[in-house]
Amino acid sequence: MLESLNNLGALPLTVGLVWFIFGIIPFFGLKIIKPQEALVLTLFGKYTGTIKEAGFYFVNPFSSSVNPAYKTRLSQSGDVDNNSGTAIKIDGTTVQTSVLNKKISLKVMTLNNYKQKVNDVLGNPVEIGIAVMWRVTDTAKAVFNVDNYKEYLSLQCDSALRNIVRIYPYDMNPGIDTTGDGKPDEGSLRGSSTLVAERIRQEIQDKVEDAGIDILEARITYLAYAQEIAAVMLQRQQASAIIDARKMIVDGAVGMVEMALEKLNENDVVKLDEERKAAMVSNLLVVLCGNKDAQPIVNSGSLY
Repeated sequence: MLESLNNLGALPLTVGLVWFIFGIIPFFGLKIIKPQEALVLTLFGKYTGTIKEAGFYFVNPFSSSVNPAYKTRLSQSGDVDNNSGTAIKIDGTTVQTSVLNKKISLKVMTLNNYKQKVNDVLGNPVEIGIAVMWRVTDTAKAVFNVDNYKEYLSLQCDSALRNIVRIYPYDMNPGIDTTGDGKPDEGSLRGSSTLVAERIRQEIQDKVEDAGIDILEARITYLAYAQEIAAVMLQRQQASAIIDARKMIVDGAVGMVEMALEKLNENDVVKLDEERKAAMVSNLLVVLCGNKDAQPIVNSGSLY
């Protein structure tokens, strides 16, 4: 009788073990892939493949997904912590339990790089920020070629930004070669922002090629002189603008004086000697180039 009970007790244990092996473990192999997502799988340390198509899949239950950058949160769209998980209550306190998601996003994301202080080619400190549109194109390279592809991308953005900005002046400056052909050109950070952004994009692309990342576009989002020299550079720009305006005013005034003298000579309105011409030219230039309106004085006496 005792032997029969022992045999009866071993049966449920055997059935439970078999059900656990063949009933529960296979559920670990069920995977759901959403659009624009990828899952990199390894089996006992060996890369077995990547699932990129959306759908419901069954893989080897002992396979593990790999994404060393799944905890990394950059300042970018599509890569922020949305507190995904389940909310449970413990002793009246709500606790958010997060679910670790090791899937790799294939969406186009925007890395908003923070403002950096960089010296331009003239040594002037400028503050500049860029936004980089990127996406993962080769998941195997992104996972296995670099330790953390998101941090790697952020570091390369900082490096490329500094390498390109130091080639250009903030404003157009004669005698500076920004293209590397040995000839001075008119390139500048403010005037050639599209060209500068394209060179930054290409510089980043060359660095992240081995990480399986495609850089779609780079744009300059912020550009200004650093605070310590902003006031001085503003005065310089204002002085340059005043000089250009004065030059235009003088050129126009001289042309008007020449035209007035020519008209007087052609119509024989009045004949002036050299001394009177000089006085007339001086008076006209004062009137035309002055900052304030001139007050007319009527001469009722003789011209001489």
